[in-house]
Amino acid sequence: MPFNRISARYLRYSLSLFVLLSTHVTVHAQRIEPIPFGDFEQWVVRMIDESSLIGGKTRTVYAIAPSDTIRGNVAYTNSSSSPWGSSNVMAHVMGIYKTSNTVFPEKRGDGYCARLDTHLETCKVLGVVNITVLASGSIYLGEADEPIKNANDPLTKIMMGIPFTGHPKGLMLDYKAKISTDDYVTKATGIGSSKLPGRDAGEFTLFLQHRWEDAKGNVYARRIGTIKHRITTSTTGWVNDYTLDIEYGDISKQPGFESYMGLMNGDYQYCCKNSKGKVVPIQEVGWGQPDEKVTHMILMLSSGSQGAYIGSIGNSLWVDNVRLVY
Repeated sequence: MPFNRISARYLRYSLSLFVLLSTHVTVHAQRIEPIPFGDFEQWVVRMIDESSLIGGKTRTVYAIAPSDTIRGNVAYTNSSSSPWGSSNVMAHVMGIYKTSNTVFPEKRGDGYCARLDTHLETCKVLGVVNITVLASGSIYLGEADEPIKNANDPLTKIMMGIPFTGHPKGLMLDYKAKISTDDYVTKATGIGSSKLPGRDAGEFTLFLQHRWEDAKGNVYARRIGTIKHRITTSTTGWVNDYTLDIEYGDISKQPGFESYMGLMNGDYQYCCKNSKGKVVPIQEVGWGQPDEKVTHMILMLSSGSQGAYIGSIGNSLWVDNVRLVY
């Protein structure tokens, strides 16, 4: 029985990490396996017509998937082969179509990488600014529940994670960063904005979970493996083959543990669709054992670390060649 309605399709992604990958290399007894489409060489170009009340322009929105062009205001679902979702979405609120695009393909050498930006998104009706929100560029394994119908509870619009059964040693990727040195962040949740004390950072997140669903459709998880790493300074160029170890088991009492690395519950929880197709929170109820069965992987790379609608305008994070290390 499928875990949820999108699991059957995502199961192919997790299988591809182990069986269908066309290439892998072994370096110093390590096995390196690329995540499908994590080289960012292929993109879908979406041509979306925003509503006439807000200018009626045709906007370009990108998705990480086999190269294609989609014209029209069509809700996007992940292709059958790409596991990636992003903060690039189409919204349809009170009859108005609006887009947000904070993730872009950018030339890198003879190929491409992904650029993630933090900026303000505005919605002008009849020339007047009605809504301003801060958006951080993020890519993740999962998909958005398009069209976005409101700005409330943004985490409920993202179906986070894919089926996965491995126990990798670490995460490897290439990155470069431009990180603000301001001692404040901007909060913009709708009308108006404000400045709050604090520092924003780029963030790499990888969680390995054991999930299950009860008879009422609630989804629970134990955290088996963790990466929660923040990029706090700008780089002078690309940092290649940057590797982060996955910490297994209960890390809450280990040196270097920070509160933001802890279990996700309470007011801040990722979501998924249960077996009935309903969006529900993934309730992390405890730490798993290092050798416990893994059922899902969450992976998100973001230009911000402060959560929805809060961050440093102008932060940028470039990522390329996302891989797992065994």
